[in-house]
Amino acid sequence: MNDPFELSDEPAPAAPPRAPDYLSGLNESQREAVEAVEGPVLVLAGAGTGKTRVLTTRLSHILMQNRASTGEILAVTFTNKAASEMKERVSRLVGRPVEGWWVGTFHAIAARILRMNAEAVGLKPQFTILDSDDQVRLIKQMIDIHGIDEKRLPPRAISSIIQRWKDRGYMPDKVPSSESGQGDGKVLALYKDYQERLQTLNAADFGDLLLLCLELFRLQPQVLKEFQRRFRYVMVDEYQDTNVAQYLWLRLLAQEHKNICCVGDDDQSIYSWRGAEVGNILKFEEDFPGARVVRLERNYRSTPHILAAASGLISHNEGRLGKTLWTDVNEGEPIKVRGVWDGEAEARMVGDEIEALQSKTSKLNDMAILVRAGFQTREFEERLITIGVPYRVIGGPRFYERQEIRDAIAYLRVIAQPDDDLAFERIVNVPTRGIGKTTLQTIHGYARSQGISMTRAIANLNETDELRPQARKSLTDALAMFERWRDLAAVLPPSQLCGQVLEDSGYVDMWKMKKEPDAPGRLDNLKELVAALEDFESMGAFLEHVSLVMENDDRADHDKVNIMTLHGAKGLEFDSIFLPGWEDGLFPNQRALDEGGLASLEEERRLAYVGITRAKKRAMISFAANRRIYGKWQSTMPSRFVDELPAEHIDAQSETGVYARQDTVSVHTDDPFSDVDGMGRSRRRMIEAGSSRSYKPTSDGEGIDVGARIFHQKFGYGHVISSDGDKLDIEFEKAGEKRVMANFVSLA
Repeated sequence: MNDPFELSDEPAPAAPPRAPDYLSGLNESQREAVEAVEGPVLVLAGAGTGKTRVLTTRLSHILMQNRASTGEILAVTFTNKAASEMKERVSRLVGRPVEGWWVGTFHAIAARILRMNAEAVGLKPQFTILDSDDQVRLIKQMIDIHGIDEKRLPPRAISSIIQRWKDRGYMPDKVPSSESGQGDGKVLALYKDYQERLQTLNAADFGDLLLLCLELFRLQPQVLKEFQRRFRYVMVDEYQDTNVAQYLWLRLLAQEHKNICCVGDDDQSIYSWRGAEVGNILKFEEDFPGARVVRLERNYRSTPHILAAASGLISHNEGRLGKTLWTDVNEGEPIKVRGVWDGEAEARMVGDEIEALQSKTSKLNDMAILVRAGFQTREFEERLITIGVPYRVIGGPRFYERQEIRDAIAYLRVIAQPDDDLAFERIVNVPTRGIGKTTLQTIHGYARSQGISMTRAIANLNETDELRPQARKSLTDALAMFERWRDLAAVLPPSQLCGQVLEDSGYVDMWKMKKEPDAPGRLDNLKELVAALEDFESMGAFLEHVSLVMENDDRADHDKVNIMTLHGAKGLEFDSIFLPGWEDGLFPNQRALDEGGLASLEEERRLAYVGITRAKKRAMISFAANRRIYGKWQSTMPSRFVDELPAEHIDAQSETGVYARQDTVSVHTDDPFSDVDGMGRSRRRMIEAGSSRSYKPTSDGEGIDVGARIFHQKFGYGHVISSDGDKLDIEFEKAGEKRVMANFVSLA
């Protein structure tokens, strides 16, 4: 019998190797992405799945395993902040400062490569990098040389076209014939001269940094070979946001070792308007045969209801690689879907929810209102001010601080108070009226010497020869306009007066002529301003209201509700998210659909997915049955995205009484707020008040004839004056003429 205490001569079995400390805590998919360092790898990192941790740990793993030195790794980010955080985290993981590596933004690394080889592309190593204002000024000089009408081809519009060409890798001689005819071919001619002028100035703009790198690699293949050999490992973050030039640049640099790791999320590609190509991530496996695809699907941010709702929504997109987010945290609350009567009720409801959460000790900093378009912020800003809840607008000025709104209000201030010099000086030459600095200095000097306002000084100076004839005529016309508007102020309501002022002054036309990407949004804001004035009986009351609104404390260190656009919210997270305005035409945005069709619809859906996945604990989606669109009441339809949310993960209620959707015959319309979707199907949706989710067919106005007396819950009693299918034009006794959906009225 063997002695159990007898020592054996057999060697003890070897213990399994212990994983390095920096790998501890990674889940299975994260660890796979970190350790898959050889060959091409695509990491599909869903929202909240620990993407940044994977990137930094992967970098550390390569260094700790001595697979490469710091100078042999290229890591590309989209922001300087992300690059800085990456360096800091890697240094902390490896336990020492990491020096001499290539980590930075696309533009920073491209500039570094260019400065090392500047002569090859006609520059000197100390070349200047122009910002956007410098670019526009230089293009303006080229326009003057060519004798081009700025009104027809504004400098910023030309700059945008040129930058789009550069983002797609087009040197002037490579612009396709389908695009070379823009501006009767003048834009392409300007592009050629602009590039020559940049070379003379020893300068490059931001688009050139990637474009000239590609040109360098084409002209000097030995330089390309040198960098291909140098970079044993290439990593890029937010790959779904790369444009064509960035994509080509990365693909070239990875050809030697083919150890490229791209991290991104095709479901969060929302920047096509600035050149991003979702196709870059979708065709990764074609570009790099044999690539490994690792899906990060375990979410560490949101509740199961939020993730399931977002996944159900995005599954309607065809252009995606596919993944399903999951979490093991508690189930949490279903997403609230709320239908309200109008935008005012929506803002009131959101305000009430915020106050309720605050009363339960939730911090305002942990709440966010995410809108599709900038003009939507006004109603929420004003509601929060009314109830005394502090807020901040992230990524842009508050509504009444926007340039176009300040300009419009300056016109109204001068109408109300002719001696308001600050307001008058702001808009006396906006739009341009040929009133220069010298003229204004003359007016200022005279006004100060006489102790009078600028407008009074102009009236006096116009009777002399102190001013140039052209300036004198322009100022005389301006004063006459203001006098006419003051007369109209006595008979017109404030909203109509404001609309007329913006038209008569040429201010609206000025923005219509501008071709900058933000011009349509500025026009939308002006229309929203006109609509806002409908709530005020007098101009004085409105101007006093604006003054009080502008007093909202804007200190960053205070606890405040966050208001921002959906685009601006990417990468952020909040405990509570409010998603208002989910109506067809507003979201998905009709302008985007008109310009991009199905591709834009899928991007709008990705934007909705981004919005929902910002929420950690709770989310509320809302839509209005009636919305005042630029001063006109319109009946609106819930967004098709509402219908695509899985029923078991939402709690749907509506104060409008019903909420149902049904598909009918195929029709087409140009009305952006009609009940027709982008596929040509007429759709109607209603939710029975108080139910979690129920569907029922609705009356299409059968039995309601022209001349019938009806009742509408918001607008009261009225008579039908005409009908168009299920839309009725009604003359209401108190609200005036409105167009409403037939299912929202009843026979009186």
